[in-house]
Amino acid sequence: MISANGALSGSYDHAEVARSVLIAIAASYAALDLAGRVTATRGWLRMAWLGGGAIAMGIGIWEMHFKGMLALHLPVPVEYHWPTTLVALWVAILASGVALYVASRQKWAGLRPRPAA
Repeated sequence: MISANGALSGSYDHAEVARSVLIAIAASYAALDLAGRVTATRGWLRMAWLGGGAIAMGIGIWEMHFKGMLALHLPVPVEYHWPTTLVALWVAILASGVALYVASRQKWAGLRPRPAA
């Protein structure tokens, strides 16, 4: 039995960590490309690109983090609560949608330079 006061020693699967980094790179490239397409379109097509981009980027973010969690091996059994994991996926998709929407606007109100004195 493991003591409640003791620390767990874990190890990482470096190949799994490398796959997580590759997923992050691919997802960020796709997100930047989709942000350009969202900016270039109007109307319902813009919303379609925004939705697709949010899904692609959200899944990439979620998958990168999940792969990172799976890379950690502990001396105790670890199980993931699938409803919580699914909520985390939806949060990543929603946050990605907000980020793509903000990044693809024509004007940014909060980043105006101050006039010279």
